[in-house]
Amino acid sequence: MKESLSHLPKPLIIFLVVALYWIISISLVFINKYLLSDEIFQLKTPLMITWFQCVISLLLCVSINLLSKFVGIINVPACPINYKICEESFPLAIIFVGMIIFNNLCLKHVGISFYYIGRSLTTVFNVIFVYFILRQRTSLRVIMCCVIIIAGFLLGVDQENVTGTFSYLGGLYGILASACVALYSIYLKKLLPIVDESVWRLTFYNNFNACFVFIPILIWNGEFGRFLSAPFLSDPKLWGLIGCSGLFGFAIGYVTGLQIQVTSPLTHNISGTAKAAFQTLLGVLYYHEIKSLTWWLSNVIVLGGSMAYTHIRHSEMSASKVKNTSMNNGSKSAKIAISMDDSDKQALLPSKP
Repeated sequence: MKESLSHLPKPLIIFLVVALYWIISISLVFINKYLLSDEIFQLKTPLMITWFQCVISLLLCVSINLLSKFVGIINVPACPINYKICEESFPLAIIFVGMIIFNNLCLKHVGISFYYIGRSLTTVFNVIFVYFILRQRTSLRVIMCCVIIIAGFLLGVDQENVTGTFSYLGGLYGILASACVALYSIYLKKLLPIVDESVWRLTFYNNFNACFVFIPILIWNGEFGRFLSAPFLSDPKLWGLIGCSGLFGFAIGYVTGLQIQVTSPLTHNISGTAKAAFQTLLGVLYYHEIKSLTWWLSNVIVLGGSMAYTHIRHSEMSASKVKNTSMNNGSKSAKIAISMDDSDKQALLPSKP
């Protein structure tokens, strides 16, 4: 997809990819919330639904690859099973599985309106992991932004607790999901070179590995049996929604990688935070919820801390880029000066007879 948009201006490409990410992500959240609500289908198998999303995503990858051989307008990279790539990308698949499991478990236990606050620590974990994994130091201003985000998160938890709607389990899953999202964005960027910078190929290998990672988990927690004995298993509406969730799950996996590729892991996390803020508003309106002023303030604090973080990191990265360019130019000038000195010295030497 990135190749087909290459003729467009870079800002427009970024806008289109980010907008697509928002639309697909918000749609997936509302579909999953409907599926995970036990009072509707009484499935009580959130991991089984998540596994179906991976299976459908894998089947879509294979189908589109086969279709591309016969339809000229479809142009996607070939995805043969390469066991070396499967092995190298397996750690990313484990993070991917953790990310989607904890996302769905958080969504199962909390409302869509709190989903934003519940997963608002992604930026904080991104700073932590960048320091410990990439060994990049963080400025005091960035740390202060993280403190603001944490304060907003705690205030939001407190307000949910006051109204009696807070789920400690949902809060824990939200924290774990935030950590996995931050890890995923970092490792995805690092692993893209092994698939020739192809998000499509990485999506294929990610879902291929994830399908197998899920199996022992589903056997261990007994969800296979619970799903087969579910009362609404023969309802076509259920399978239609599972199919839609799988389709959007496939799309979000690809678009997430695409957004990271055309921007950066940092921009991806900020885009996800801003999208979740808009999603919160939709959740409150759709479910006709009434929230206190302090509850809204917690959302504003988190959003303000995230936006300040974005501004500061952008300024720091721009300054670092200018500094590196200046150093490179200085190095080139020094080399030219040394070269000229050497030629001058050679000109003063007597010529050979």
